[in-house]
Amino acid sequence: MAECATLPSPSAPSSCEWWAHLSTNGGTGPRGRVKDFTKSWDSDGTWCLPQLSAALEPGYTLGDALTYVEGVVEREMPPAIRLNYDGQSREFKESGGRLYFMFVLALLVVFLVLAMQFESFLHPFVIMTTVPLAVTGALVGLWFYGMSINVFSQIAAIMLVGLAAKNGILIVEFANQLRDRGVDYREAVIEAAAIRLRPVLMTSFCTAFGALPLMVATGAGAESRQAIGVVVFYGVLISVFLTLGVVPAVYTLVARNTRSPEAIGQ
Repeated sequence: MAECATLPSPSAPSSCEWWAHLSTNGGTGPRGRVKDFTKSWDSDGTWCLPQLSAALEPGYTLGDALTYVEGVVEREMPPAIRLNYDGQSREFKESGGRLYFMFVLALLVVFLVLAMQFESFLHPFVIMTTVPLAVTGALVGLWFYGMSINVFSQIAAIMLVGLAAKNGILIVEFANQLRDRGVDYREAVIEAAAIRLRPVLMTSFCTAFGALPLMVATGAGAESRQAIGVVVFYGVLISVFLTLGVVPAVYTLVARNTRSPEAIGQ
């Protein structure tokens, strides 16, 4: 995380000393620890340009740290100060809102595609219950490794929408086929979960363990690859076990009075 403050020279010396005091004390508070502090002046000596680089403490996200720094600057610094961002902080500020929008858009697109294929809004709803399970697993993985929610983990969360919905599709589709043969909806979804257990586990384990190289990545850019790997690995692995219980339960409650597209066509 890197913050840059620019302010006019009349108040700059005290402000630069304030930044230096933070560096001397080793941090801006509980959310981060100062790693580097530099200050400079522009060519005509009008502006002071202190730069502060910090690392996140475990348990805090980049958004928490930026909110904290902005609050401190607003309370402690002169009104003339200008706060700028660099590195991951800049990426978070510029891309964070767009990624949240893309996540919601991905949910909507997947839901509408499933609604078109199943010719029902209830079946896609049952399938989409797998997405919160996958996101929960991803958050558990980030917490376990002490990582923050950044741009790369958000991109991986968008990937989880399709990866998690796949398991629900396997169960719901086969349950509908059994119901076309006259099987009771409760027996159909239980049998579908049992018969589809093997393909659900096989595809999920392949996806999860395929992300292991990203989790153990080293070298330049390793942090970004590790974030994607952790989100995919834990999101898929945890959601697959929860899906086998949640999807049949939701199907029993919501889709008992529905029919498959084949039955509707007839």
